[in-house]
Amino acid sequence: MAPRANWKGFLKVGEVVCPVALYTAASTSERISFHMLNRRTGHRLHREFVDVETGKVVEREDQVKGYEAGENDYIVLDAEEVASAVPESDKTMDIAAFIACSEIDDLYLDKPYYLAPSDRHGQEAFVLIREGMKARNVAALAETVLFRRVRTLIIRPHGEGLVATTLNYDYEVRSADKAFADIPAIKLKGEMMELAEHIIGTKSGSFDPKAFDDRYDAALAEVVKAKIEGRKIKPVRPKAEGKVVDLMEALRQSAGKDARPKKSASAKKPSAGRRKAG
Repeated sequence: MAPRANWKGFLKVGEVVCPVALYTAASTSERISFHMLNRRTGHRLHREFVDVETGKVVEREDQVKGYEAGENDYIVLDAEEVASAVPESDKTMDIAAFIACSEIDDLYLDKPYYLAPSDRHGQEAFVLIREGMKARNVAALAETVLFRRVRTLIIRPHGEGLVATTLNYDYEVRSADKAFADIPAIKLKGEMMELAEHIIGTKSGSFDPKAFDDRYDAALAEVVKAKIEGRKIKPVRPKAEGKVVDLMEALRQSAGKDARPKKSASAKKPSAGRRKAG
């Protein structure tokens, strides 16, 4: 069964247009999830909005959105006023520019979608765009209305199709200055760098997402299975906290070298066959 498209429209480069569809590329729907229940009856619970002053439940028709302009001062907006801010959509994903893949800052990447032709009549144009981008090793910057908002996307070739990733807005990405402000300028010793490079070299590998497990989700699944089978649930023991050790010693141990400095020839003990002159 073909996946359900999240969005359908047109990919446009200049005068070249092809019908396309977006499909979810990453989802959390397979994770273990729970419902809230009434412990006494076992019935499911549902959430309600309660007036913080009166403590009474507010019915749906009386619920409105409000912007907090000050303490306990709200600007009320009804559904029609909120809807007036939704931009009109022509269902066109218009490519504004092509950029080098190396220019993409991962901090701005939001959510990925598979982008594929939605009509066989547009397949040739789609393949032309994909192969042209591969040949030049570039990504495309495009803009369209997605889910009631104007979104900028970065589009890159991926296998036989394309991946379109929504981008975070500039105001959403926080500056690193404050996070890194307390990191001092430290001059590293030569041996330290040599050992660090050696360790990194011995740990070299390749990216394989199948090798990474969601341990929490797997543990939850085991808890649920044990509960169904009537087995005793064993609590997970916390790992022992790592000890703070001398950095140089830790590097040497990690590199598989003796942490103790070697003794010089002059510091060797006299052999058993020699006597002290008297």
